[in-house]
This record gives sequence, structure tokens and C-alpha cells, in this order.
Amino acid sequence: MMRRRPALAWLAGACLGQPLVARAADELSEREVRNVRQVVEAQLRAMAEGDGDKAFFYAAPAIRAQFGSAARFMAMVLGTYPMLVRPLSTVFFRATPGDDGQALQVVQLRDREGRLWRASYLLMRRPDGPWRIAGCLVAPDSSSNAT
Repeated sequence: MMRRRPALAWLAGACLGQPLVARAADELSEREVRNVRQVVEAQLRAMAEGDGDKAFFYAAPAIRAQFGSAARFMAMVLGTYPMLVRPLSTVFFRATPGDDGQALQVVQLRDREGRLWRASYLLMRRPDGPWRIAGCLVAPDSSSNAT
């Protein structure tokens, strides 16, 4: 539990636009930036296609254990984060490093009602190499400065 609190605090601070502390490195390599983005894009695409199994595949082991099944995971997403499913538009910020080899991928989304949201994804690297999504915080977003 001790390791989760710093990660959640780091993610919450990033979502609120506060400075990140204890960065693991100044930047991710271009390859890692692409890999992190591809995982988030793949999960968003799977959700848009209604493929809960595929969306659940991109979740980190702790998330998979928490929900136990793709059906429960998708029920949570649809009930709590409907703006992640079939947004009208997405704008990706550059992924940044976090503690202990983690990465943060921020995505600005426009929902079907035209509202802007900022989704901050925390990703962790699996021991065998691929990135997996360990958490996501979503908050209303009034900015328009994504890159």
C-alpha cells in the first residue's frame, strides 16, 4: 500500500496541474513516448468498438485483479467515465516519466455534449516489457493548449 500512495499522489498532482516531484528521469525516449501513447490509444479504441476484453487487456495486473473481469471493468468505465467511450475528439499531450519507471499520459477529450475533459493515465511497465494502464483520473478541462 505504501507504494500506491506516492503514485496516486503523483497522478493527482499531475491531474490538477501541480508540479510533479521525484521524477525518474527528465524525459522518456521517443520510443517510450510512442509506446505509452499507443497503449492508451489502443484501450480507447477497444472501448469505442465495444470490445471490453481488449480494453481490459491493457489494464495493469492490479486493475485486472481489482475488477476480476472485463465485464465488471467496462461497467465501471461506462458508469463512472462515459467520456472515455467514443469521445468526439482526443488530443494527446507528450507522455512524461514518473516514479519507479512509471509514465503519465495526459489526454484531452471532448465528449458527445462538447465538454472538455482531461484524462491522466498512469502507466507501469510490466516486467516483460509492455506498458499497462495502472490508473486514470478524469477531470473537467477548460484549457486548449494540448500538443
